Amino acid sequence: MSVLVLVEHTQGAFKKKSFEAVQYAAAIAKAINSTVTAVANGNVGDAAMQALGQYGAQKVLHATDARLDNFNSSAFTRVMLAAAQKEGAKVIIGLHDTVGKAVAPRLAARLNAGLVAGAVSYPDLSNGFVVKKNVFSGKAFAFVNITSDIKVITLMPNTFPLVKGEGNATVEKLDVTFRDSDFAIQLKAVEKATGAIPLSEAELVVSGGRGMKGPENWHILEDLAKELGAATACSRPVADSHWRPHFEHVGQTGGTIRPNLYIAIGISGAIQHLAGVNGSKTIVVINKDPEAPFFSAANYGVLGDAMEIVPKLTEAVKKFKANH
Repeated sequence: MSVLVLVEHTQGAFKKKSFEAVQYAAAIAKAINSTVTAVANGNVGDAAMQALGQYGAQKVLHATDARLDNFNSSAFTRVMLAAAQKEGAKVIIGLHDTVGKAVAPRLAARLNAGLVAGAVSYPDLSNGFVVKKNVFSGKAFAFVNITSDIKVITLMPNTFPLVKGEGNATVEKLDVTFRDSDFAIQLKAVEKATGAIPLSEAELVVSGGRGMKGPENWHILEDLAKELGAATACSRPVADSHWRPHFEHVGQTGGTIRPNLYIAIGISGAIQHLAGVNGSKTIVVINKDPEAPFFSAANYGVLGDAMEIVPKLTEAVKKFKANH
C-alpha cells in the first residue's frame, strides 16, 4: 500500500520539482507507516531512477514504452492506473504543473478518489486528512479534508526546500496494457524552452511587462537576470505581442511559479498576473505608475522609470559580487 508519486524528467534527467514531490510523498508515507513508489515514463536510465531513493523513494516502477518519451495525458493516466492497481495505492502525488493538471483529474475520476490540486503544505493527519491550498487567485487558503478511500494530491512546485539524503531505490519494469484511444492525440512537434534555468524551478525570476516599451529593450532585463543568476519571465500582453516566447508567460493563463525572489519590471500587476506569482517568497516591483496594483502585493517597491533604474540595479549587483 505504497504512496505513489508521478515523477517527470527531461531527456533522462529528473527535475528538481520531481525530487520535491518524492520528498513530499515520503513525509506522508512516514506518517501513515507506508513506503514510497515513484512512477517514471519513457527513456530514463536506472542510475537516475535509483537516485530517487535519496529523496525517500523505496521503489520505482518504470513504464518503458517509447511512446511515453513525450507527454500524453491519456497514456500517462493509463500508466498511473496500472501502477495504482499494482501497489494498492491509497495516496497518489503529482505536481501542479502541465503534466499533473492533466493527469490528476483523470486519475481521480477513474479511481473515484478525492482530489486536492495545488497543495502548499504537508497534510494534517491529526483529524482526518486535511490539505492546505490557495484559493481565490492566492488571496486566501482553503483547508480540504479528503475523506475518500483513495486520495490524489498535486503539489505546488518550490513549496519546500529539498533535503537530500542517502539510499537507492529499486527499479522494476511496469507492464501497461494500453488502448488505441490512449494515443489518439498525436504529437507533431516539441518546442523546448531555452535558457540555463527552467522557469518552473527557478528560485530567482526577473520578469517584464509592457513597461519595457518593446522587445528591443529586453536586454536591460536580461542583463540583470544574468548577474543575479535568474530566469526571465513576462506578462501575458508581452507574450501576446510576441516580444517574448509564450513559455515565459506567467499568470492565471500561463505558468504558476513560486520563486524565492520575483522582480516585476514594468508590470501593472492585474489579478490575472498575480495569480501566477503571488506564491513568491519576496516580490520586488519596479514601476513608474504609483497607482500600479502590484505595489499593494509587493514586499518592496521602487517608483521610477525602469529604463533608468534597472541598469543601475545591475551595476550595483556587479559591484556587490565583485566585493564578496
